[in-house]
Amino acid sequence: MDPRCPTRRLLDRIGTKWTSMVVKVLAEEAPDELRFAELQRRIPGISQKMLSTTLQSLVRDGLVTRRVEPTVPPAVHYRLTDLGLSLESPLAALRVWAETHMTEIDRNNRLADEAPAR
Repeated sequence: MDPRCPTRRLLDRIGTKWTSMVVKVLAEEAPDELRFAELQRRIPGISQKMLSTTLQSLVRDGLVTRRVEPTVPPAVHYRLTDLGLSLESPLAALRVWAETHMTEIDRNNRLADEAPAR
């Protein structure tokens, strides 16, 4: 429960749906890069601002590298670092767990919503 706990600190950084999705999309391309617009196209529902914020955080943490081509406008490319690629396996396990159990969790939520108030 300590705010300095490594697990808590890590989950604060990577626990968002957008981080998981960005890592997944970049892992699918590894070791190649993707441009910002292509990342946004492959992640339905993410805004330009949220993608930019998520990528800045991942770059700062050393999970993603950013390469800018000096063109007009600049072409910006992203790819996972080895550290970022090592995160894909635990995130993939979490996705498998969610795909296996989300129906049951949704059902439990519906039952709880339908239960009479006590």
